[in-house]
Formats: sequence, C-alpha cells, structure tokens
Amino acid sequence: LFPFISMNWRGKPLRDLATVISLIRATTTESGLRVYCDLDENHYPKGISVDRKAVEALSIRRDPFHGECSYTFLPEPQDEALI
Repeated sequence: LFPFISMNWRGKPLRDLATVISLIRATTTESGLRVYCDLDENHYPKGISVDRKAVEALSIRRDPFHGECSYTFLPEPQDEALI
C-alpha cells in the first residue's frame, strides 16, 4: 500500500494533515486498489504494555524476508457453537 501512496504524493509538499489525507484518499491503481483514509482524533493512553502471552497468542504469519516488518494478521478461528 505504501509504495502506491508514495508514488501519488511524490514531489508534493506535505505541509498539513489535510493535504496528506487528501493525497492518500486519491491513491488508486489500474488494478482497482482504492484507499480510504480518515483522521483519527481520538486520544490514546501512552505506556500501555501488552502481556507477552497475548502477543504470542495472535495468529501472525511472518514473511520469510524481513518478517519483523512484513507480516499478516490472520483471523482467529471461529467457535462453531457461536456461528
């Protein structure tokens, strides 16, 4: 996603959030990618730590090449009793 956004705003001054958001929203590709972007103005507490077991329980598929920054979160298995 980021390479397409970067190509879209290349050479344009990113002077304010409104400009950044509008350029991200305008990102498309010939194959049909459309990007949606909104400013999240919520305030989030700092310093929250996540229990190591909770992180290990996530279904993460890491890419063989630079899996520390290239990964996919997989959906959690559904409890069939709830479906």
